[in-house]
Amino acid sequence: MIFTGVVAALAILALVTQAGVIVLERTYPAQGLMVEVAGGALHVVEIGRRDAAGPPIVMIHGASSNLEGMRRPLGDSLAENHRVILIDRPGHGWSTRARAEDSTPATQGRMIEEALGKLGIDSAVFVVHSWAGALGARIALDYPQRVAGLVMLAPVAYPWPGGVGRYNRIISTPVLGPLLAYTITLPLGYFLTETGARGVFLPQAMPDGFVQDSATSLLLRPREFIANAHDLVTLKEAVREQAPRYADIKAPVVVISGDGADRTVSTRIHSRPFVATVPNAKLIVLPDVGHMVQHAAPELVLSEIATMVGAIARGKASAAAD
Repeated sequence: MIFTGVVAALAILALVTQAGVIVLERTYPAQGLMVEVAGGALHVVEIGRRDAAGPPIVMIHGASSNLEGMRRPLGDSLAENHRVILIDRPGHGWSTRARAEDSTPATQGRMIEEALGKLGIDSAVFVVHSWAGALGARIALDYPQRVAGLVMLAPVAYPWPGGVGRYNRIISTPVLGPLLAYTITLPLGYFLTETGARGVFLPQAMPDGFVQDSATSLLLRPREFIANAHDLVTLKEAVREQAPRYADIKAPVVVISGDGADRTVSTRIHSRPFVATVPNAKLIVLPDVGHMVQHAAPELVLSEIATMVGAIARGKASAAAD
């Protein structure tokens, strides 16, 4: 009797989840192109001026997010004077990946590099946030010709003490993980998403309407929630493997992080040793700023990106003149 009741409850939750997925995808439809690559298809939104001077700007979001998280407040502002390419990481937003286990920066970097090649983008300035810090570093290592410059916002770069949350480990396990993802995650997440998002912004306040404007709730779809969990669970070992290579990064790098107020990604563990290792890197530490540095200090971040793009454009012009 109890077993029958549990099965019935799970069936109802599964139906609620599928209805929720339909509502979310109608509320936040895909806005750009789908670029087929080996192992999936990447959703890419291009904004701004194609004829802009200097390299294009490729923007890549962190965990539990999608490209809308980089469009505001940075992408739309940069698009006034630059060519901007926003990418949903594989498995996130409207991008797909054939296997949830294809979660590492190396694999996602290979997929993004292939997509950029198909778009005819030879070299770009990459702007990456949080989880994508490890991804940006990996792309700079594996495909240096693609990376004219790298701007990293509160990046993950090294192994850290502790884990990534028990629920992520459960969701990334076979059988039980998908069972939970396709039944209780979306209904439960509906009530917890805003609270969780507010926590990432601390000690700053989350902007009004952020969850809606950034389409954060797309994360609650089962296939994306599972992909996100795999990304988080496998990241520590991935950065442990790639960290010894960081001294080989040749592109200019700017890292912008909060001080000890960032409780999500430690500047002491990640940003400081990364900048000390990479030959051509600069660190900007913002006092009393948490993890969402692009929202806490958008003008500074925009200025650093524009300065890097301008310097690269001038360098190319000078080399061509010689």
